[in-house]
Amino acid sequence: MQTFDLEQNDLRTLNATLHAQKTDTNQTAWNIINPRGSHAIAVGLDAPIEVTVNGSTGYYCAGMNQQAKVNVKGSVGPGVAENMMSGTVIIDGDASQYAGATGHGGLLVIKGNASSRCGISMKGIDIVVHGNIGHMSAFMAQSGTLVVCGDAGDALGDSLYEAQLFVRGSVKSLGADCIKKEMRPEHLAHLKVLLAQADSDAKPEEFTRYGSARQLYNFDVDNAGAY
Repeated sequence: MQTFDLEQNDLRTLNATLHAQKTDTNQTAWNIINPRGSHAIAVGLDAPIEVTVNGSTGYYCAGMNQQAKVNVKGSVGPGVAENMMSGTVIIDGDASQYAGATGHGGLLVIKGNASSRCGISMKGIDIVVHGNIGHMSAFMAQSGTLVVCGDAGDALGDSLYEAQLFVRGSVKSLGADCIKKEMRPEHLAHLKVLLAQADSDAKPEEFTRYGSARQLYNFDVDNAGAY
């Protein structure tokens, strides 16, 4: 395992070193110590490496991730795993605003709570939150899955497209064009897989599914007040 101390070395050197790793690298395990809330740690990775951050980070941790597995042993600031393409990002603590924003793929696991706008404009990413999420989560979410083992705040799924939302607890309010939907066997099977990948002991049968009512796909003057 390679250890990188951010108290002794700068962030630019860390990210440049991680970016230098190729698909066939034999330096597959990286341990980052003393992150001290630094921003943009482990961004833009594109190799099958595993990075462990021992402590909390600032904004945009693990943004634009491809292939890599990033595990943060703490909490993260805004924009964790923003525009993620593939791989896995696991946060042991809480996440601030817009976690997983615009994510195209991969799996983001938040073992604590997530703040507002979790999964905003998600485009294929799977997000599992063990705790609660804040308001306007999954706003304009296009595809992918958001799983919430706790409660959801106001305006869940506002202007939703085809992303799937599963909430175990209560929902304070649904956003425009987001409705409760039937939980079919294929949804239970998909949810079971995601919960197992996220190391959650929640049962798929405990969740409610939400999705798009498909009323805002095309402009209609009768729906003008909802846009």
